[in-house]
Amino acid sequence: MLALHIEEIAQALDGTFVTGREPVDISQMYVTSVSTDSRVTSDHGLFVAIKGEHVDGHDFLQSAARHGYVAALVDHEVKLPEAHDTPSDSQHEMDQGLQREDNPQILQILVPDTVKALGQVAHLNLEHRRALHSPFTIIGITGSVGKTTTKDLTRALLASRDNTVAPQGSFNNDIGLPLTATTVDERTRYFVAEMGASGIGDIARLTAIARPDVGAELRVGTAHVGEFGSVENIFLAKSELVEALPQESGIAILNADDENVARMQDKTQAAHVLWFGITNATHQAQLDVTARNISVDNIDRPSFQLIIEGKLAGDVHLQLSGKHHVMNALAAVSIAHCLGLPDEQIVRVLNSHIPLSPHRMCVREVEVNSQRFTVLDDTFNANPDSMRGGIEGLASLGDENSYRVAVLGPMLELGEESDELHHEVASRVYFDGIDNLIAVGTPSLPEADHLADAYVEGVHQAAHATDIPVNPTKARRHGPFSLTRVKDADEAYAQMMYVLEKHPHALFLLKGSHAAGLSALADRLLRHTVTSADSSATPAAGVNQA
Repeated sequence: MLALHIEEIAQALDGTFVTGREPVDISQMYVTSVSTDSRVTSDHGLFVAIKGEHVDGHDFLQSAARHGYVAALVDHEVKLPEAHDTPSDSQHEMDQGLQREDNPQILQILVPDTVKALGQVAHLNLEHRRALHSPFTIIGITGSVGKTTTKDLTRALLASRDNTVAPQGSFNNDIGLPLTATTVDERTRYFVAEMGASGIGDIARLTAIARPDVGAELRVGTAHVGEFGSVENIFLAKSELVEALPQESGIAILNADDENVARMQDKTQAAHVLWFGITNATHQAQLDVTARNISVDNIDRPSFQLIIEGKLAGDVHLQLSGKHHVMNALAAVSIAHCLGLPDEQIVRVLNSHIPLSPHRMCVREVEVNSQRFTVLDDTFNANPDSMRGGIEGLASLGDENSYRVAVLGPMLELGEESDELHHEVASRVYFDGIDNLIAVGTPSLPEADHLADAYVEGVHQAAHATDIPVNPTKARRHGPFSLTRVKDADEAYAQMMYVLEKHPHALFLLKGSHAAGLSALADRLLRHTVTSADSSATPAAGVNQA
């Protein structure tokens, strides 16, 4: 973060100072970092007190003061202990050796909305960076699926050239994005901003914080259609990214394989539009970036020939599992190409990139109770589009003798079509040559628990369908399809162990919305990852070691 004077921050927020029990000299007070975590030591830090569903940051101002923060954004004045009162510190603070006899004060900046104020501080920081004479570019990425992987690939590409800031994981909302933006400083050349939305106007608010110079639109899918109300509303919400691009210099990067993304050409005034894709389903005159001769290896890592502006840039072998990641790579390549990275550098970085964000198409060989098997962990979240990619990934793993199991939790926020969409996913599992489906319930979220039953119903419908031809290349080789409905992730684990007794070395896909608890199950399993030194027989061993 660039150093910002506290008076400039308060003025930008139209905030009011609350000084506490003693006068505070703010003439030399400045801020060099921002956080919502009072436990992180932060000299010259600004603490943002946010009231969440279960925890209120306003309760931790004393902790923030003890950890070096000089000021806090608050939506109401917080009364702090007097200088010699005995503080009620957490055990964590005692473990850190903090001084219990002190009750340091902290300057409070009173604002109506601390989340909005956080965004304003982030915007102020970015504007200070733009005011410097050195080049600085903001890249925005959005889409119903693929945002985080594309962001990670883009970060890797741009970081190979110059200092790049991008969020860890999926910090893509009105808290995560501005927190990442406050880490931009005078050395930063590129800021890669992942932009998510749960409704119309969300991305517009994010682009008001960080107006992008380059905007990449990946896909308009059915993720969160329940929140948006319709796919058309998703289109309108995602379009807000390219609508924010500057007319004189903006670059819009659009997916030519998605008809809704292609429509965004009419929603932007950006000076340049680049197209990426594989099939060019929307019949653009030319694909600026595409892939040819796509194939996958035995753990579903794609290889392809990268074509940039009609010329072969090189052969790419991604370290990500899942054929659908080719499109994410093409989007990242488009960003890097328009910003001037040489073709050979792009190919080199793609071939060496190791996945950064957890629970996204991560393939590991694990060993539990002397049973060695393969886990495809894609548990970060789930929607119909990403489910399709996960199932395709499982179907591509292993060889013709492999036994494949889909362990699926529910997909949330799909609206009135939720049951039908779960039926379709189950049908895909049934017809794509998968041997076994374990449908996982969510007793902690009763309103979604019935969706595991929707998977079961979908399998029964598929089994009795007479109008769907079976693809002989995806025929099951281990007898009849198996189906189990389990209560929760713990029962799913037990069922997996039972399956392994009959089918050693099975392949498991773990996928579902966060509420299903499958990411915790994945963590439990991946603690037993087999390292490359431990493995001598299975080609999946040691893959994608972080």
